[in-house]
This record gives sequence, structure tokens and C-alpha cells, in this order.
Amino acid sequence: MAPPAQPGAQGGRGSKGPPARKLLCMCSLSLCLTYLCYSLMGGTGPGALRGSPAGLRGSPAPGALRGSPAGLRGSPAPGALRGSPAGLRGSPAGLPGSPATPAPPTRASNASRPGGSAAAWLRTALAPGEVIAAQSGAFERDPQESSTTDEELSRPGSTTPDYGEKRLPQALIIGVKKGGTRALLEAIRAHPDVRAVGVEPHFFDRNYEKGLEWYRNVMPKTLDGQITMEKTPSYFVTNEAPKRIHSMAKDTKLIVVVRNPVTRAISDYTQTLSKKPEIPTFEVLAFKNRTLGLIDASWSAIRIGIYALHLENWLQYFPLSQILFVSGERLIIDPAGEMAKVQDFLGLKRIVTEKHFYFNKTKGFPCLKKPEDSSAPRCLGKSKGRTHPKIDPDVIHRLRKFYKPFNVMFYQMTGQDFQWEQEESDK
Repeated sequence: MAPPAQPGAQGGRGSKGPPARKLLCMCSLSLCLTYLCYSLMGGTGPGALRGSPAGLRGSPAPGALRGSPAGLRGSPAPGALRGSPAGLRGSPAGLPGSPATPAPPTRASNASRPGGSAAAWLRTALAPGEVIAAQSGAFERDPQESSTTDEELSRPGSTTPDYGEKRLPQALIIGVKKGGTRALLEAIRAHPDVRAVGVEPHFFDRNYEKGLEWYRNVMPKTLDGQITMEKTPSYFVTNEAPKRIHSMAKDTKLIVVVRNPVTRAISDYTQTLSKKPEIPTFEVLAFKNRTLGLIDASWSAIRIGIYALHLENWLQYFPLSQILFVSGERLIIDPAGEMAKVQDFLGLKRIVTEKHFYFNKTKGFPCLKKPEDSSAPRCLGKSKGRTHPKIDPDVIHRLRKFYKPFNVMFYQMTGQDFQWEQEESDK
């Protein structure tokens, strides 16, 4: 069967952008792929790249960047995103179907955001956490944990009304881990027209063989006009998930909460450290070779933050118009503004507003409250907002350089500037 056509600048299939923008997009992606390939090869072997400060000194091994035009099309080839340099081949000439560069990314000021000014919120480096998501794939050296058990999935939800019927979800929060997905889920559940399962079903990555009826039975009951939702952050980095979700319902709406990938990686490590105090330091895990500055992109904490490569897989099946990107940073400093965007995207009336949030200075992020009563705000659990360990500034600097080309590509693909580089220069 022929692979799905590539989406265009607006997320549609088969459209082409202006030649200049398309060339820029191709060159940017080529740089990203070369850079990641460089890290994966680990600087060994006769054809390895022997990084300069820019990380790209020398020439790649013969054929290392040679590839078929299908280098990033459709289902990834064996080894793609699994630690093999061969899985990331493809020169600019081999990427004729890459998404055309969208309109220049927009920067929305606090005043222009829906939901009111964010001036009253305190800026913090911590984002709302999320339930630990299990993932599969040979790319990971350490199996990720999940707080969702089969017992929890089979247990009837105490908050599920005993009327209506169970339906497959019309909207999914698909990522990313440690981006703020739990905070987003809890906030959208405050809307009366949304019903969402509290645990992570992991249907499209771990439980797909159980079938759609099993998946439907996990969902809460809803009435006509209500939206069924679930969140499993590991979907975003699961190669098979886009095709499987598209097979279920091609009009499914997708929400991705993204966060500065450097901060996200540290938060990911912090979560693992709290459960496994014996693991090596962040600095040890982040590098293949610290002396040469070779980032270990096979470590899941690093890999998840390469958003552009993961998004490429989703754009084979879904147009950009069906994907909403939520800023994990703005979800903290202006939760009402981000929730206004989410409600608009889902076609809901803006009911969750600034009246639903209270900023907890101790935790460093907002808590939910009911506007109609005086009960105490409901905050996320003690596992959210952990204090990050102190990381060597040189490691932070090297990670920023590593992620920068991928971030730029991600901005081009989404048409949004998340200002992560600006955020880092302000520190």
C-alpha cells in the first residue's frame, strides 16, 4: 500500500509550500538528522563525526547521510529512532515530502492571550508533572515505569455517572511525559462537557492487542454532546500510535503539551531518581563521551525532547489542524489562557477560566478550585513539582546546543515559537 501523502504547510495532505521555505525546511531537517546521527554513532569508527564546537566537524562516513526519499515517510524503517544511525538517514534531496515551512511562528504576548493577564502568576522553572508513562522500543536503555495497573483499568471509576454510554475517545492527550499532561487533564475534567478516564490506558502502545471493545470499556460513560478523553503521554514517542489512532477514528483531536526539552529531561531524570536513588548522575547518563561532548540520544530522557522527529511521524496521518500544541511553561504562568485555547480546540464553551485556578507558591504551579464554593484548592500530588537536582552548567549548555536545531525545526513545523532559547538567555 502506498504511504500516506505528506501534509503541507497548513497540515493538509499533498500541498506544497514556496520553494524558498521548502528548501529552508529541508536544510534544517538535514542538519537535525546529521546532528542526531552524530550523537548516536558515539564518535567511534572510521566514519564517525568528530565534533567541533558546532558538533559537526569532519565528514560523515560514506553513505551515512545517503538515503532513500522515504527516509522520513510513513512508518519508520527498522531501526528508525531506535539508536541505529541507519534509522536516521536521508539527505535534503531525499526529503521531497518534508512538511513545507509554515507561516512565521507567532509570539503571543500575555495581553493577547485569552483568559486574562498572566501578570499575577509567578514564573517558575518547574512544570506540572504527570503520571509515569510506560514506553516500549529498543531505543531505551532503562524501562520506564507506569503507575497505571491492569487492576486500575478494570476498576469502575468512582466519579463516573451511572448513566449514558461508554464511547471511544474523540480527543487524546498524547504527550509529552513531564510536560504537564496531568495538570492539563485535571483542568479539562473540570468542564461539565468533558469526561476523561483518570488512569493512563496505554491502549495504543501496550494494550492494543486487547481490542477496541476493551478500550471502550475503560472509558467513562458520557451523554450526547459530551466529549470522551484520555491521556497517555507515551503515545507521542510510539511509532505505531499515529497509524493505530487514525485507524480508530481519523478525525480524532490530538493535544500535545510540550516543554523546554532541557528542563523536561531534568524533570524526567528527577522522577526516576526519586524511585531509584542508586541510578548514575544526570551528567553520566546524558553523554556517550563527556570529553568529546557526545550527547547520548539513546537515553529516553533525551530522546523524548526531540519533538520534531516524533512530530514527523504524526504528520503522516493527521493534519496540523487536528493537533493542538500546549505550552507547558504557559500552563503554569497563565493556565486560564492555555485552557481557553484547549476549550476552543475541542469546540467547548469557555467554562474553565481564571476563577478555577489558585497559584500554590510552595509547589510552584497552579491548583484547581471550584469557583462556586470556598473549599480548599485541589493540588496535584506530592510527586508533582519535585525539586530538581543541581546539574553542571556545562552540561546544560551542551544540551541546549544539542536541542537548538531540533527546536527550530519544531517551530517551523508547528508555526509556533515557544521561545525556549529566549527563556534560556534570560536566566
